[in-house]
Amino acid sequence: MKPGQLSLFLDGLIRHQLKLSTMIWGPPGIGKSSIVAQTATAHGLAFVDLRLSQLAPTDLRGLPVAVEGVSRWFPPEFLPHEGAGVLFLDEINLAPPAMQGMAQQLILDRRVGSYVLPDGWFIWAAGNRKEDRAAVFDMPAPLANRFIHLEVEVDFESFKSYALAQGFVEQVLAFLAFRPELLHKLDAKQVAWPSPRSWEMASQLHRAGMDVAAAVGASTAQEFYAYLELYRDLPDLAQILHGNGDGLPFPGEPSVRFAAVVGLTARASDASRVYHAFRWIIASAPAEWAQLFAVDMLKVVRSRGMLADLRALLDADGELKARIDALTR
Repeated sequence: MKPGQLSLFLDGLIRHQLKLSTMIWGPPGIGKSSIVAQTATAHGLAFVDLRLSQLAPTDLRGLPVAVEGVSRWFPPEFLPHEGAGVLFLDEINLAPPAMQGMAQQLILDRRVGSYVLPDGWFIWAAGNRKEDRAAVFDMPAPLANRFIHLEVEVDFESFKSYALAQGFVEQVLAFLAFRPELLHKLDAKQVAWPSPRSWEMASQLHRAGMDVAAAVGASTAQEFYAYLELYRDLPDLAQILHGNGDGLPFPGEPSVRFAAVVGLTARASDASRVYHAFRWIIASAPAEWAQLFAVDMLKVVRSRGMLADLRALLDADGELKARIDALTR
């Protein structure tokens, strides 16, 4: 499934209160952990991220303490004791078999030793696959059978929606729209390689005027900087967003077209700028590029709460409204 589908599935588990232990598989750096944390936050749930690979079996079960002549296991403080939330066992298959075995009782019976997980908590886990060249242990069959299993794949559209919502620099999005195969390209011979996680770091580095090679690797960074040279061929996006784009041609080179469409989407910060961007795109761009812009722009408009203001502007321009509706049917 795609990251967006994972988010919907986890949302369904919470809405229907299905306390099924859930294992999420996928390559490193694609946002599995972030999706889990965001889903918990969206529902107002507490979130505990537990890395079993950093614990010993006694850390999870607790320590034996003599109480009135009887040995009792005192559970650790990091396990939840009240309320509702998500207990997330991240990178579970990095833990050695002994630690995974200790987790079996917690995952199936929602208890370990004398500790009992409160009723309001979900148990979800995540891990990388062997084919991702991660240093993982095989998950024992009895433990695997205690989970439902979800496999997540890299998806540029899901990444783009997230990146636009988070305000990534437009150059990163435009480059990846042109070269989506570089969104995730594992290179076991290099310590830095491109993934959704490393592109988020690259966005921060580029905004600060620093070299993105530290995040995505030298060869990918070289391609990225070569792409940035194309920005000199962009039409004046600020002029377009202020309603003065009449007569400015839509670029002919595909790479520059991606830069123009993504740049307008990222920079349209209010309903007026969105309206002017739509007017220019629909008047000057081929239908497939206008549709690409319309789909992405309307997602951003909804996420930023600008839909009512945009509708008011479009109500006064019936022709433009009809053309946008036709593009997004």
